[in-house]
Amino acid sequence: MADSFLHPDSHLFQVQHPAWAAHASIYEVNVRQFTPEGTFQAFEAHLPRLADMGVGIIWLMPIHPIGAVNRKGTLGSQYAVQNYYDVNPEFGTLDDLRHLVQAAHALGLYVLLDWVANHTSWDNPLVTEHPEWYTHDANGNFVPPIPDWHDVIDLDYNQPALRRYMTDALLYWVREADIDGYRCDVAGLVPTDFWDAARQELDQVKPIFMLAEWDELYPSGGLSWEEFDGNTRLLERAFDMTFGLRLHYLLDHIAEEKQELPDIDVYLAAERAKYPPSVYLMHFTSNHDVNSWDGTEYERLGPNALPFAVLCALLPGMPLVYSGQEAALQKRLAFFDRDPIDWQGFPLQEFYTKLLQLNKRHPALHNGVLESRFERLHASPTLYSFVRRHEEAAVLTTINIAPTIQKLTLPEAAQGTWHDVFSGEKLELHPGSTLTVAAHGWRVLERV
Repeated sequence: MADSFLHPDSHLFQVQHPAWAAHASIYEVNVRQFTPEGTFQAFEAHLPRLADMGVGIIWLMPIHPIGAVNRKGTLGSQYAVQNYYDVNPEFGTLDDLRHLVQAAHALGLYVLLDWVANHTSWDNPLVTEHPEWYTHDANGNFVPPIPDWHDVIDLDYNQPALRRYMTDALLYWVREADIDGYRCDVAGLVPTDFWDAARQELDQVKPIFMLAEWDELYPSGGLSWEEFDGNTRLLERAFDMTFGLRLHYLLDHIAEEKQELPDIDVYLAAERAKYPPSVYLMHFTSNHDVNSWDGTEYERLGPNALPFAVLCALLPGMPLVYSGQEAALQKRLAFFDRDPIDWQGFPLQEFYTKLLQLNKRHPALHNGVLESRFERLHASPTLYSFVRRHEEAAVLTTINIAPTIQKLTLPEAAQGTWHDVFSGEKLELHPGSTLTVAAHGWRVLERV
């Protein structure tokens, strides 16, 4: 299967990705839990380590003050925004944020803020200043967007003045803190034409990157399949990337033996039918919601947590690493209270460094490169193997989800001299050669 054919709707996808995003991976920062201090200043000390690991984009979970009314837990949800123009004092000051962004830029990193446009806390000043900007029920009461989200209330984007306010707030942080874009919470619940217009204004300030928490191939935002809109067109003019939710849940289902490893081929075919290859999808084995509510990758994926991490890093798409994954964190982090990560000497730092640095430097793995090709290699049902190539450069990836050693018989596409990225071994491969893959293991080979 090739991922470089001309999609019939390619002309509709007009987002111009910043040049620096082509080779980037992304790292989600839970500032509250990242350090014992839980501050911007304390997190900033980790930036050199993340840069060395191969991270390109830092995504900060929401940095705004949190509502007190109907608050969940002791400290509340970071997604219950009380003021769009202020910084949560739990994390520090605006100057601390500016310093963090400057330090990131000095290391070649780019910074996204998490933006919650769909709803606010009950005690956001907008509630009293502009109650008409909110959704009301038949009795005139404010309503949450999802019944369980009782700490927030829904905004009404039929109000032009709200759209202007929210766009100005987005512009403020780009101008005042020099951030490089946004991760937008439940983006598909906000009208696409709002995002389209806001993106145009933001790009006039600087080239930005926009990540939507959405996937047109799988429901998000607490929606059922019946409620879900799979045709939001968020990626055509507004967003550079959406979540790869369908792949994420497919990997969970494979681990639960509800689906099989070759079903990944069905997913990739659906992705290519939906989007041209210039579009970015973000692949992951964990994030803040998944870790806290669904379980750690070790709970969900068991002994295949690391093979699936290899898959997410090297399939077409941008890999995400969540706070604590390089610590082999086997704990669900509290969402509404302090619960600092125990880093334990970063036992998986080298594992993620090998993956992210390969992703960063290898031309066949760059995001949205139309000339790159994807070739699936025939394998047993417990092996998933593929080659990604750009001209003569190539990476061969194989994972094994079986509890026993498996062997892959290699086709002509694998002929040549290869370097094993993890072992350092040099291999001369020929058609008919076999590649041994450990139980619940992986092999990643780079053509030399």
